[in-house]
Amino acid sequence: MAEAKAILRFVRVAPRKARVVVDMIRGQRVPQALSLLKYTPRAAAKVVEKVLRSAVANAEQKELGDSESLWVSRAYVDCGPTYKRFRARSMGRANSIHKRTSHITLVVSAPEAAAK
Repeated sequence: MAEAKAILRFVRVAPRKARVVVDMIRGQRVPQALSLLKYTPRAAAKVVEKVLRSAVANAEQKELGDSESLWVSRAYVDCGPTYKRFRARSMGRANSIHKRTSHITLVVSAPEAAAK
């Protein structure tokens, strides 16, 4: 099966929040996925849309077909490194803050007929 991949690493979006968006577009055709992402009111949607457009551009570079025929075959979010910060509290104490990052991977595939 012919496929193209795009990976965006070290994104300052928590993986738990990005997975909700990525789960929506997994298995969708590219035009439907792009319209879903465009009107999703989440910060991660804009980042995932950028990765999807990159994967489509990679597919067109590999001449897998036009973007109308492609579909999102695999999409997943892995945890990146966590930036650890602290917030000062009263009486000399401190609370820890974890700024989580993620690695977003999208794979788009062409249908079997176009691949041959």
